[in-house]
Amino acid sequence: MFQREDWGKGSEGVMETAASDTAGSGRDVAVKGEAAIKPEFLTTKEKFHGFVDSEWQGSKGEQASDNGTVEETKEACVEEPEAKKLKLDPEERTKGWKQDGKRLRGQNKSRPHTKPTTYDEKRLCLSVIQANRECPFGDKCHFYHDVAEYMSSKPADIGESCYLYDTFGKCAYGLSCRFAKAHTTPDFKTMENTDLVKACEGKNPVKNSLSKDLQNCLRKRSVSFKKSRVATEGETQVQTSVLRALPLIHTLSVSGRKYRQLFLHVFFVQSSPDKPPPVKTVGPLTDADVIKLRQCEKKQVLISQLFLLKIKCFPLFPQCGNLPFRRVCKRFGADITCGEMAMCTNLLQGQQSEWALLKRHESEDLFGVQVEGCFPDTMTRCAELINNNTDVDFVDINSGCPIDLVYKKGGGCGLMTRTRKFEQIVKGMNYVLDVPLTVKIRTGVQEKSNIAHKLIPEMKNWGVSMITLHGRSREQRYTKLADWDYITTCSKLASPVPLFGNGDILSYEDAMKARETGVSGIMIARGALIKPWIFTEIKESRHWDISSSERLDILRDFTNFGLEHWGSDTRGVEKTRTFMLEWLSFMCRYIPVGLLERVPQKINERPPYYMGRNYLESLMASQNVGDWVRISEMLLGPVPKNFNFLPKHKANAYK
Repeated sequence: MFQREDWGKGSEGVMETAASDTAGSGRDVAVKGEAAIKPEFLTTKEKFHGFVDSEWQGSKGEQASDNGTVEETKEACVEEPEAKKLKLDPEERTKGWKQDGKRLRGQNKSRPHTKPTTYDEKRLCLSVIQANRECPFGDKCHFYHDVAEYMSSKPADIGESCYLYDTFGKCAYGLSCRFAKAHTTPDFKTMENTDLVKACEGKNPVKNSLSKDLQNCLRKRSVSFKKSRVATEGETQVQTSVLRALPLIHTLSVSGRKYRQLFLHVFFVQSSPDKPPPVKTVGPLTDADVIKLRQCEKKQVLISQLFLLKIKCFPLFPQCGNLPFRRVCKRFGADITCGEMAMCTNLLQGQQSEWALLKRHESEDLFGVQVEGCFPDTMTRCAELINNNTDVDFVDINSGCPIDLVYKKGGGCGLMTRTRKFEQIVKGMNYVLDVPLTVKIRTGVQEKSNIAHKLIPEMKNWGVSMITLHGRSREQRYTKLADWDYITTCSKLASPVPLFGNGDILSYEDAMKARETGVSGIMIARGALIKPWIFTEIKESRHWDISSSERLDILRDFTNFGLEHWGSDTRGVEKTRTFMLEWLSFMCRYIPVGLLERVPQKINERPPYYMGRNYLESLMASQNVGDWVRISEMLLGPVPKNFNFLPKHKANAYK
């Protein structure tokens, strides 16, 4: 393991030399689009990487010469694409376009994807891990049954203590744990701490897991959706009845406007899906059988003085807003947490990977799930499924997702232009839910054509409990500044429904300015990825000049939470490493407060190359993938020989 105390030794002289060389290098101290850093810390790209590489080899030279850590680290990462250059001249805009005329986007597509199973070629059989019970597969089993043979081929342990054993009194991964020495006897027997085991007995810190019985029922399509059927069939009956009644309506219009209005009023009241037909009941009659839960009786989302943490991640590849990261944010004072966006069709099919996005830790006292879809029937059934099988405080519809995969199918931002479908989705989901329904939207689809102010008054009538508005359009994605003046206008239109604002919040000053607009609360997404301690800064109204060792401790907490969530075996370790590297692709954008000429840092300002106050601070400032891998090795040990990584995002927001 790498010790944190070693990083500062011998680095001051090199940093002073690099900083002094920068003064005569001819580099502009202030560049438009870059954060303003004190001149004594500025440097060039070549000198920065030269310093980081030399210090890494110097402090770890003996270990690197033994196992080739430095060389393997360089081979482990895929070369990162060049950073996007600032385009100030309008005539040069097309230089960043592809030959087919399409604009470059902020994702690294076609990046290498390696399954965690490839890092653990042959695993120990589960029957051996679980108290040496008989293997049900017999001779056909492909895993190890000989413990001595497995231990001889198993990678070296990462550390001397196991977080799972120290926390729960036993490690469910037994001999396959990468910290097995902490709870294994010389004769390969797994130890237990009986006192801790008794204290944790019966406790389940994670909720909303998908059971095998429910998964099988979903795959066989045998789950009953009674409320959803009433809601969707009622809507269909209304539409059919309207078509049949059109000739009669036309006749009444000839007789007089007064009779026509009376007919329409009686017709729609009697055809409303909110009043299901009476059904035969068995057993005692309860209020729920005859009275629908009113909107005002539903559990209300707290409105003011709270911050909504909703990590905006793309579907199909959850990477940043995972459960371990949300636990880190809760420690720093996040009041409301929300899971990553899940696709309703995948949830209805019982996909384990999609249901993992709904998991909730016991520390998340106010938690919601976010779903995406484009059809009223599937969204309503998904809402009923969540309502009956999970423990959540609210359900959020993501109608602000800008990616093509979702938008072209009519979901995400596409719902903002399909108001009839949007209305059916909201009313259908509201009918089957016993918790508040919230909506996330953007200002619009086109950059210069805002439509949120037209939608918000309609959503109030649909029964939405809260609205979250991101101050950019779909075309803008994350470029340019969020339009908080427009958010202010929409906040007044939304009253009395609470509206939360979102966009460009990276400091407590940004949060205070956002509060002055009259919004009920704020949502923090990228700001929490760059600096998760932003919640503490906001609540204490201060700028926190956090040290590099404190930031490493935050990563260590994330590592422990990841090992608890994904496992402490090789597969769990590498999965934790991958999610940590994705997070570091955002966290490296943070500039320490003590290095800034102008406080606070703005989210749309690109960090220039600079030397930190010690080696670890400089290493954390690197935007090179190989240096992120080095940080992960300090906490999770050396990467496997076949490990490679390329971040998903290119930080396209610096424009």
